[in-house]
Amino acid sequence: AKIEEQRQEIKGEPKNLEEQAISLVGRDIYEKLIKGYTEKQWGRPCNELPSFIIKRLPVRLTFDNNYFNALYQGIPMGGYTKMVENMLEGIEVRLNTDYLENKAELDSLADKVVYTGPIDAYFNYKLGTLEYRSVRFETEVLDKPNFQGNAAVNYTDAETPWTRIIEHKWFEFGTQPKTVISREYSSEWKLGDEPYYPV
Repeated sequence: AKIEEQRQEIKGEPKNLEEQAISLVGRDIYEKLIKGYTEKQWGRPCNELPSFIIKRLPVRLTFDNNYFNALYQGIPMGGYTKMVENMLEGIEVRLNTDYLENKAELDSLADKVVYTGPIDAYFNYKLGTLEYRSVRFETEVLDKPNFQGNAAVNYTDAETPWTRIIEHKWFEFGTQPKTVISREYSSEWKLGDEPYYPV
């Protein structure tokens, strides 16, 4: 009842992420679980971010902790790297090859080429450089079998400098005597950084 009451705070079509989030989950949940994390992730106040960012996330008031609504979901055994290696078996793979520097040669190899680099680079920055967010990881090996008991824990408060900690072994229910964790830090992109998310 309280969530429903708080959701009514937003009248009309939400104009930004803050309003969209409140209209979905109410102010208390927004303040506790969404605001700090989102502003840390995007480096912008929630009321300056578009509403569609939060619309893509499922909202459930149940104990279902799955991310998607699909009947079957999971992570491939051996991880995504192994899955992609299996998919590419027998196919020529060129690493460290810049598509934009070798466009004519690479385009001649197939009828269709899928470019997965930055869209502003593809158009030779004709409209300037897009704003991006970057991500930095700090990885640590811990001399214990368990750190957090889960593959990923998001830190939703504004005070913790990282957005999440990944404990890699739990993606495949590992039983190793040590564990590896990675702290993920979101930051403003600058030249030389890897662009992760366009803003």
